[in-house]
Amino acid sequence: MTIWLLTLVLMASVAAVGYRQRAIRVAFSLAGILLGALLAGPLGGLLKPLLAAVGLKNPVLAWWVGPLIIFLLISILFKVAALVVHQKVDVYYKYHAGDLRLVLWERLHRRLGFCLGLVNGALYCILISVVIYPLSYWTVQVATPDQDPKAIRVLNWIGRDLESSGFAKVARSLDPMPQVWYDAADLAGLVYRNPLAEARLARYPAFLGLAERPEFHDLADAKFTEMWQGGKPIMDLLNYPKIQTIINSPDLLRLVWTTLMPDMKDLVTYLDTGKSPKYDPERILGRWDFDVNFALASYLRTNLNISSRKMHEARDKIVAAFSKTGFLAKTDHQATLSNVPQLGVAAAGAASAPALQTIQGQWKNLDGKYQVTFSAGGKEGQMAATIEGDRLTMTGDGMTLVFGRED
Repeated sequence: MTIWLLTLVLMASVAAVGYRQRAIRVAFSLAGILLGALLAGPLGGLLKPLLAAVGLKNPVLAWWVGPLIIFLLISILFKVAALVVHQKVDVYYKYHAGDLRLVLWERLHRRLGFCLGLVNGALYCILISVVIYPLSYWTVQVATPDQDPKAIRVLNWIGRDLESSGFAKVARSLDPMPQVWYDAADLAGLVYRNPLAEARLARYPAFLGLAERPEFHDLADAKFTEMWQGGKPIMDLLNYPKIQTIINSPDLLRLVWTTLMPDMKDLVTYLDTGKSPKYDPERILGRWDFDVNFALASYLRTNLNISSRKMHEARDKIVAAFSKTGFLAKTDHQATLSNVPQLGVAAAGAASAPALQTIQGQWKNLDGKYQVTFSAGGKEGQMAATIEGDRLTMTGDGMTLVFGRED
């Protein structure tokens, strides 16, 4: 395996350096590696505000750059201390210990440096694998081998070698990344490989609020969809200007992550099956479209003797008033009734467009039935909501609204 060849080369190189630098400097380096590895994670998190202040706003990069800086700083401090101690000991043996003791010390010093160099080389191999494995787990999921940059191809190549050689077990046992990191990578690969999952993703209950944000609305353009469905490399998609707008917004990225993290496994199940074990029991959740046909049928049932001309007029009025009406119920118990005609504004005919408004409110579950409270014009109103199959009926304030679940 190539990974073993690279390991042997790295260990041999570090061992040769250890033989030349001798035991004291290599021992200090060993201590620096161990202490740096232990403190890189805890202290690296403290650097995130500083990194953001100097322009590094991407939270994923900050996650890695902070610990790397701490590791390098600790290693440098130990190397400086090693040089000082090495020089003092070297001066003592050269000028105060005598020739025989100098020769014996030099032999011991170099051989011990060689052995400690092998240990350092092994530690470097382990640390490098701990860094490469979680990164390559992501990049392999979204790889396009013929189009990826060379650096990504090399990273994927080493990552696959780690997996096939079994060395990934070592990396995973010491890996500080939480399981959600790998669940997110699996989800990213699933979405990237299945562009048609976009529509289902937007309907996932936890994402209903995010989907209403303009940054995500703007992604629904033909060029981005064509790139995604055409299998363009992931870097091309990430560099798309509208994606960059999202990436360069730390608050939005944080909101996406905090929304996604608790529901990762449920979301994967939803994308696979269209069913959400977590949210399906709350039947009101989701987007609902006003059912124009049902409203017209209800009107005709109460006006059996209506003439054909008046029936067409009624249909035109209902379509003009309610064709864009929708209802949205989100997981935080917020509700939105959009594009609903303002009360008291009559549709004088098919040609006159009624004034529409969007009303915000809240919903709550009352033993299987729902109560929706809306606030408009400084006044509150309540509507009772019942669900039968894919039909939502809301009644209150002298009106009845019937919706069908969005396809």
